[in-house]
Amino acid sequence: MAEDTSPGDDAPPSSPSPESVLADAEDHLPGRSLTPKEYEHLKRSVAELTPIFRHDRSYFVLGSYGTPEIRRLQLVKDRLNRRPDAYAFLMVDVRREWTNTYLKFRLLADYADLIVGVAEHDGGGFLVEQGTVVTEPAYFEKTHFLKREYDDLPAAAIDTDVDPENPYSGMQTPLFELADDAGRLHRWQTESELEGRVEELP
Repeated sequence: MAEDTSPGDDAPPSSPSPESVLADAEDHLPGRSLTPKEYEHLKRSVAELTPIFRHDRSYFVLGSYGTPEIRRLQLVKDRLNRRPDAYAFLMVDVRREWTNTYLKFRLLADYADLIVGVAEHDGGGFLVEQGTVVTEPAYFEKTHFLKREYDDLPAAAIDTDVDPENPYSGMQTPLFELADDAGRLHRWQTESELEGRVEELP
């Protein structure tokens, strides 16, 4: 669970102070400091992190924002949000003045309890996040992948622009193997199977 920054045992959990978020942001920018514009925007954006700390468990859901993939990201988010005192969110749900999307991703990944990657193919802009997850042990250890499989899946059931014979890149294959070895790879083909895999998440 994310660090409890509340002042006492009886006080409700709250988001970290702006100073601690800014310090974390600086840690993700080796060799340089935040610009004044980044600094001010981050200070104003700290309030958006509050829901992560106001619930027992938070889920950062990653994946392609294409159509229809975004619908399945929303499906995963919705199922997770049905859990008692859970908060699931997409990166796009955190909307305010984040001028640096890399910092935005890193801070959300830092503070979320679990990272959930919905993988359908090697497109859609999800590769950068997958690369960061695998190179950061603290992220990888709390990441579960919901990986779509295409073996024996009827062509009529494939609604994305993907080569079912080779849907993933060479970079993704070892990542999925690592997740599988750790017991954190969940395979699915249809949306109903995806819903079932969501139920396997802690």
